Amino acid sequence: MDYAQFYGLKEQPFSSTHDDRFYYDSPQHSKAVIKLSYAAETMKGLAILTGDIGTGKTTLARRMLGLFSAQRDFETALLIIVHSEITPIWLLRKIAMQFGVEPGEAGRVEIISLLYRRLTEIYDQKKKAVVLIDEANMLQTKEIMEELRGLLNIEVSAGHLITFILFGLPEMEDHLKLDEPLFQRIAMRCNLQPLSVESTKEYVNYRMKVAGAENNLFSDGAIELIHHFTRGKPRLINFLCDNILLEGFLLNRGKIDDTMIEEAAEDLGMRD
Repeated sequence: MDYAQFYGLKEQPFSSTHDDRFYYDSPQHSKAVIKLSYAAETMKGLAILTGDIGTGKTTLARRMLGLFSAQRDFETALLIIVHSEITPIWLLRKIAMQFGVEPGEAGRVEIISLLYRRLTEIYDQKKKAVVLIDEANMLQTKEIMEELRGLLNIEVSAGHLITFILFGLPEMEDHLKLDEPLFQRIAMRCNLQPLSVESTKEYVNYRMKVAGAENNLFSDGAIELIHHFTRGKPRLINFLCDNILLEGFLLNRGKIDDTMIEEAAEDLGMRD
């Protein structure tokens, strides 16, 4: 038996793996989705979403990918930047490949030509090309910013043939300022804040319900304590709640109490 069975759940509600079923559409997440979708639909060219570590940027990036991919009028790519040493030509190749262009050993000018041709085909098919870039704060050089600006110069009367939506830490804006003309092209800004106590309550209860919970295991007081230790950051809420449920299972406790929360928070180094 594991804690899911012990608490009458069908599965673990606070897994760190991405699963659209557990996506909680908080008011601020809903607003961000609407604004970023508008930027893509109207071919604005450049939109950004910033937020501190653990506030749900990657979750939202994958949510946007799913929403765009489900619509016939979008050609969408998701790039995840894993380090800051990438070069402009690497980024250009990756973007081209995401849209079905095989650049081979082609140089920069030829790749841009091939990509332009492909973007024009997408536009002629009455579709819009969107590139979502997660961890975009890892793009840190002026050369990269100049390359992005160059791609945004590919336009038609209706707008940009490609729209970039960047997801990253707040410092991403400083990197975009390395190329002032690019920074001035930001057409839409969103910022994710940590969840409020009320949103934390809804978030926890929603995930528990999706996992099969018939009753609320977490009292309002427990939620307030969870919010205190996690500061409302969804990633930390997941880690803490997962550990709390495991702690309850190991102690054979049917109800969540403050001691269990405090011990789990201490184990995770979340105590003040």
